[in-house]
Amino acid sequence: MSEGPRKPSIDLPTTLAIFPLTGVLLLPRGRLPLNIFEPRYLNMTADALAAPRLIGMVQPRRAVSELVPDAEPAYDVGCAGRITAFTETDDGHYQITLTGTVRFRIVDEIAMLNGYRRIRPDFGPYLDDLIVGTEAIEDRDGLLKTLRAYFHAKHIEADFAAIESSPDEAVVTALAMLCPFSSEEKQALMEAPGTTKRAELLRTLMDMAVGESLTPTTEARH
Repeated sequence: MSEGPRKPSIDLPTTLAIFPLTGVLLLPRGRLPLNIFEPRYLNMTADALAAPRLIGMVQPRRAVSELVPDAEPAYDVGCAGRITAFTETDDGHYQITLTGTVRFRIVDEIAMLNGYRRIRPDFGPYLDDLIVGTEAIEDRDGLLKTLRAYFHAKHIEADFAAIESSPDEAVVTALAMLCPFSSEEKQALMEAPGTTKRAELLRTLMDMAVGESLTPTTEARH
């Protein structure tokens, strides 16, 4: 009797460095390029490379103050990304690519290390993220039709041949990460339980954006 897909064996850390970035979303198996130049995040990257190669991407609940860096609490749910590409530039910056591994819920925040924030993560609710997605989008044609209207409204050019030939999970993950949604909308996409629900939410958000673009604006006259 088949036991179904098994979760890959992976050692998940009990503490995790977090990188709070407003409006930036990382999802399992998504790829996020980052240019690292602030000293605290250079430290974070160097420390991650020395051990687990994992960094937690989270969004602050509000835009982080430049006067009080990282003062804002983060959303409860983020995604751990593994450093899968790394180069050091001539000016001492790091260019890295994070590949999304598994989401987590923040249990609590612990003392900073070398200037960067750390948390105790709970990966338990999201271990299914470790299984390569096999969920099928219920109405893929409808999603792509909405996507075309959304890209037209936002004046975004895209390679639809590549989109149409990509697996469902890859399409939904890329759209969720790349489309210019608000921070709150991106967080809702982060917390969606799987590809099917995330695709439904994507379509709703794009439909709303298209509707807003078609609503005529009126100017008050005096």
